[in-house]
Amino acid sequence: MLDINDFIAERGGNPDRIKESQRRRHAPEEAVDEVIAMFEDHRRTDIEKEKKELLASAAEKEKLLKAKVRLIGNIVHDSVPISNNEDNNRVERTWAPEGVEFEKRNVLSHHEVLDKLDGYDPERGVKVVGHRGYFLRRWGVFLNQALINYGLEFLNERDYTPLQTPQLMLRDQMAKTAQLSQYDSFEFDEELYKVTGDQADKYLIAHGKDVWGIFRVHEFTKVEQFCITDPEKSWEMFENMISTSEDFYKSLGIPYRVVAIVSGALNNAAAKKLDLEAWFPHQGEFKELVSCSNCTDYQSRDLEIRFGIKKQTDVKKTYVHCLNSTLTATTRTLCAILENFQTEEGVNIPEPLRKYLPGAPAFIPFPQKGAEKKEAEKKEGDKKDVPIR
Repeated sequence: MLDINDFIAERGGNPDRIKESQRRRHAPEEAVDEVIAMFEDHRRTDIEKEKKELLASAAEKEKLLKAKVRLIGNIVHDSVPISNNEDNNRVERTWAPEGVEFEKRNVLSHHEVLDKLDGYDPERGVKVVGHRGYFLRRWGVFLNQALINYGLEFLNERDYTPLQTPQLMLRDQMAKTAQLSQYDSFEFDEELYKVTGDQADKYLIAHGKDVWGIFRVHEFTKVEQFCITDPEKSWEMFENMISTSEDFYKSLGIPYRVVAIVSGALNNAAAKKLDLEAWFPHQGEFKELVSCSNCTDYQSRDLEIRFGIKKQTDVKKTYVHCLNSTLTATTRTLCAILENFQTEEGVNIPEPLRKYLPGAPAFIPFPQKGAEKKEAEKKEGDKKDVPIR
């Protein structure tokens, strides 16, 4: 969240700057005035806190004040394109291997290629999980694991510290790093999940978009870059992180473009976001594989991760800057590989992934009579499947 002092002119703040940022986001300016009014109300109560009956009121007002401040997004960076329509995302640069053109081609979709490889089973996935459920099989499993292993090695060679995080976290900790304001009133967005012990209600993602295959699914693995920096060096780190992601996709030979996301599409924490979008020749369009964001001190202030020690002469505390960038969301990267490297006989394998695959193949052929064999296995129960836990 933003520093509350930034809203208060007498404390060195600039509320007009925040209002301008809200206008850029196409978000309500009046929320800034509401924060200021709530601050003044809280301060009046705070002055009288020696009165026992007002202590509870002051605490409640502080809680409401912080909740309101969290609804105000980070200050939008001056280089962000100002628009509320993602059609106006600005293309920063493109890259493709020599001889590759950004043209729609008469090739199979990524899900058709994966099916011909007998690399996934969506039918049984839906039976077990529901909508967009899937099992990876055979080469689907090996290719997915290869992307994980290559991604980890790629970052390890660039001095990143490998870290495997818990998959669950406490709500109050997540609220300080993610945009979960809707949970305060139990108003769940359709892009989020709601899971309860009794009813197991679930709110699903992106209804009606990319419904085939494993590009847009409920469960997937990511290798992510996360950096904590000196506030004066975060924009340099931002460029380094997107460059690292670009180098990763160049090494795989996947054509892409980098776009700057418009102000109205930024999540609250991000001051600026760049997406890397891979080219998918079957659809003849670019699809997002990477998001790289500089959240400046928006998250670290709520988490109290300070930079240095506050001096008596300092008006405000200084906090570290937090940045994040996808390296690979493995199922999406796999889709890009399948669609770009397919042939009529099978799939060429990018050189960096080969050593992580059984037999280190440069080419994986489509199985003979793969579809018929797969259907027969399903009817028999396919007892030879080995789940990965």
